[in-house]
Amino acid sequence: MLWIVITSPSFTDGEDFFIRRLLSHGADLVHLRKPEASEAACAALLESLTAQERSRIVIHDFFELAVPYGLYGIHLNSRRDTIPQGYTGNVSRSCHSLEEVGLWKPQCSHVFLSPVFDSVSKQGYMSAFREETLAKAAAEGIIDGKVIALGGVTPERIDRLRAIGFGGAAMLGHISALAGLPEQLQSERLKEIDVLFHPDTSTADRR
Repeated sequence: MLWIVITSPSFTDGEDFFIRRLLSHGADLVHLRKPEASEAACAALLESLTAQERSRIVIHDFFELAVPYGLYGIHLNSRRDTIPQGYTGNVSRSCHSLEEVGLWKPQCSHVFLSPVFDSVSKQGYMSAFREETLAKAAAEGIIDGKVIALGGVTPERIDRLRAIGFGGAAMLGHISALAGLPEQLQSERLKEIDVLFHPDTSTADRR
């Protein structure tokens, strides 16, 4: 399964270091989502990462940074929902219904479906899908390897999402809570999550 992490909406101290730790501990992609930030501030954060690390970053909103910084791709959302003319890289998109998934999946490398569970980071943002509905959508081929579960994803729910048929999951609130832990404990928690997403491979094997 694909392990995606979405950054907190505001910048935090040592965020470049934390992104580096996420990638080195098994996260496949990090979505850089800073809706209230400036393009310059996002560029400064990208400058602090290596070219290899930037190749695993997906940018929200500031699509102009994707090519110059060699990013993995861009993410479409309600604020910016069209692909820039001439852009040929990876594209992902936020979806909030199974109908949207069916519409956008053919045009994207992956799509987010949310909220699958009650949100960890957004109070009152409740699950929009019954598990039976998700299982039926998977049986019909709507949910497949390109569909990423978002909303309330915690380690104990990863096996359920795999069983349903999701290709991966995106984590925000749970991971943000780990940022303030002591380094050793944080490393242990990230390794535990990595094993849940990638039970058959080591982090070193995927580099």
